[in-house]
Amino acid sequence: MSIVSPLRASEESDLDHAIDRARAALLAAQRADGHYVFEFEADATIPAEYILLTHYLGEKTDPMLEAKIGAYLRRIQNEDGGWPLFHAGAMDMSASVKAYFALKMIGDDVNAQHMKKARDSIHAQGGAEMSNVFTRFMLALFGIVTWRAVPLMPVEIMFLPKWFAFHIYKISYWGRAVLVPMLVLQALKPRARNPRGVRIDELFLTDPGRVGPRARAPHQKRSWFVFFSAIDKILHVLDPLVPRSLRARAMVKATAFVKERLNGEGGLGAIFPAMANGVMMMDALGVSRDDADYVIARKSIENLLIVKEREAYCQPCVSPVWDTALAALSLMEAGADEQALKALLWLKPRQLLEMRGDWIEARPDVRPGGWAFQYDNPHYPDLDDTAVIVMAMDRMRKNHPEKADMLQYSIERACEWIEGMQSRNGGWASFDADNTAEYLNNIPFSDHGALLDPPTSDVTARCVSMLSQLDRAHPIARRGIDFLLREQRQDGSWFGRWGMNYIYGTWSACCALTAAGLGADAEPVAKAVHWLFSIQNEDGGWGEDGASYKLDYNGYEKAPSTPLQTAWALLALMAAGQVRQPAVEKGIAYLLRTQRPDGGWLDVYHNAPGFPRIFYLRYHGYAQYFTLWALARYRTLSQHISAPKYGM
Repeated sequence: MSIVSPLRASEESDLDHAIDRARAALLAAQRADGHYVFEFEADATIPAEYILLTHYLGEKTDPMLEAKIGAYLRRIQNEDGGWPLFHAGAMDMSASVKAYFALKMIGDDVNAQHMKKARDSIHAQGGAEMSNVFTRFMLALFGIVTWRAVPLMPVEIMFLPKWFAFHIYKISYWGRAVLVPMLVLQALKPRARNPRGVRIDELFLTDPGRVGPRARAPHQKRSWFVFFSAIDKILHVLDPLVPRSLRARAMVKATAFVKERLNGEGGLGAIFPAMANGVMMMDALGVSRDDADYVIARKSIENLLIVKEREAYCQPCVSPVWDTALAALSLMEAGADEQALKALLWLKPRQLLEMRGDWIEARPDVRPGGWAFQYDNPHYPDLDDTAVIVMAMDRMRKNHPEKADMLQYSIERACEWIEGMQSRNGGWASFDADNTAEYLNNIPFSDHGALLDPPTSDVTARCVSMLSQLDRAHPIARRGIDFLLREQRQDGSWFGRWGMNYIYGTWSACCALTAAGLGADAEPVAKAVHWLFSIQNEDGGWGEDGASYKLDYNGYEKAPSTPLQTAWALLALMAAGQVRQPAVEKGIAYLLRTQRPDGGWLDVYHNAPGFPRIFYLRYHGYAQYFTLWALARYRTLSQHISAPKYGM
């Protein structure tokens, strides 16, 4: 443990001023009812797909909205003409094809400079025939490629028993929410209305009508892929021979699955791809556009739009529960308990105490008790959110014992659910338990490699942190700790599945292990500290980008400092007892230096993967509440030799 010396007067004044401004900025963003919801941005893919969806449906378009989305897409285009998956990243084929298609759809001249550059970039990388499965599916709906270019997922899989090699409950929540409406679409093979008749044949190096099956993805094992590709070919041959009555019954089962999970204005799965597929499915089935289910499903997509004065984009989903829980912890760290309590009281009634969601398939004897990530998504509560909320509620009741009664039941039910959702290997996943059928990532449909929801270090760390903070140090927590120790990399870091990347994973694990009682001198903690010290940038900050998720990752690669990555690194080091250390002080100085006049921080980098290597996210709130959190934690630990044991 480091020896903590008090701050000098000038340091304390600068720090107090920065914390006051940051706290004021965060409080200004709090909604009247106590909750937070910041913008949640992905890449070009989602806004492009929004444009394409409206033209697929043949809807009357909004020229002003299309112009604003077009301005957004042009702004985030790379200099080389392509579109990246994350800020300053390399060109991605599928994102580039969709962005080009959307811009052409809204009327951009194909001879305009930005369109020429996009075309050249796509050609240089092998043409649009190199697109991934989801892009090929979209292109097949528009009649640009044939259905031969898309792996066949027959709707009859809805009838497969749970013991079979493939079953919808063997894949992740997002996988089944996206896939089930796709099964109906692939069975019906509808054609986009596309009133303007826009095509993008010019993006292909060969005749798009002759594009065949997708090649093996880098993550897929050759033997498995050959096996599943052979099955795919057989399915294509057998597909026309499936009895109509069987297909009709399968589509009824699939549509019933979707209808049960439409989720009001929250939308199917509360994520854009599933919501869009659900609307297209209903359209293909001939559902009236005046039908109540159709109307609300279509509105759920409009709710994702962020429309500004000159630009607009479509979010992949919304993050109010996550934002509110993390903001509440940051506010408590900065001494704004009253406003934090208001946030927690907004969260309290959103706990899912009755709905037995999809997770029940793996854990039928566990009582509900979690929270979802979005405003409404009752079939899919999230363990990560739930653990963070419990830690925030527990901290509040410890700070204010008079509030304990109003929070106690929520805490107990959430702990019961999280304990029941532990996977057999000791870890925790995000939405399911034991969702680990790794061979399924080798099927042709899974060229994205994200079909599953296995236990991860960061979610496990959050659950261990929660159990440790609540002093529930029983065998369940011990198994989680053992999982974390097995997952530590040789260099001392941990992989971050839901945040960018090893810095996030290492922060998560350091908090968990130290909350569980491992000291700074314990080897896993000491290795993590050494790794964080070793990757600090010269400017005092830390940085890491989406390239760290590449399959051939061999260790940290230098990236520009960001306020968020710096905050995570500082929180990890302080959890490990490193407070008045030169590296920590340099990191604090970096945050003070980069704070804006309005009290916040500008962080343009994407900071989380939706799915590593194929889809990245930018939480706009992260650079606001994590930076405040780090500064306030530093002040607390600099002024006190010891601090209460918190999991985060």
